[in-house]
Amino acid sequence: MYPPSIQKLIALFSKFPTVGPRTAARFVFYLLKSSDTEVKELADSLAGLKSAVKQCLFCFNPFEGEGDLCEICRNPRRNQTMLCIVEKETDLVPIEKTKKYLGRYFILGGALSRFNREDLKELRTEALLARAGQKEILETIIATNSTTEGESTALYLERILKPLGKKITKLARGLPLGGELEYADEETLGSALDGRK
Repeated sequence: MYPPSIQKLIALFSKFPTVGPRTAARFVFYLLKSSDTEVKELADSLAGLKSAVKQCLFCFNPFEGEGDLCEICRNPRRNQTMLCIVEKETDLVPIEKTKKYLGRYFILGGALSRFNREDLKELRTEALLARAGQKEILETIIATNSTTEGESTALYLERILKPLGKKITKLARGLPLGGELEYADEETLGSALDGRK
């Protein structure tokens, strides 16, 4: 129905998480109505994204700048004995906004579905065990989402971290079941951090 160039962009946008064909089509038609300057700015930003942004060698948080570590991991004032595991990059930001957690992070790279053990290949399990096994780490906080996948992931993480013989805690469930950290308000997330067990 649409010309091939529009169809191609709709297909590309549809690959984004939570974006279906209708939303993708809205993106394309928005771009068609935008000025040449706006479209060029978007294209330039996309083109430079992969070269400008690096992944932290410790926590896998994306960052720009010098060195191999992100601003959080480079900060000597962060509590080096605590490691907070989150599913994805967008889960780290709301925890930081609470200003109640001052340790380091580890971005797992996804969550486990109860029905699809192929998800294990996507998780950074070996890197996590290496970080959590460091002698300075005394507590690992499992901060997965309150979804079925997040709970499955938390159980899996508890099982693989237990042999390290270190303290393992989870966020208290002030967060609603089925909710995602990315959308939690700072007060609820702060309470969940305070009440972890």
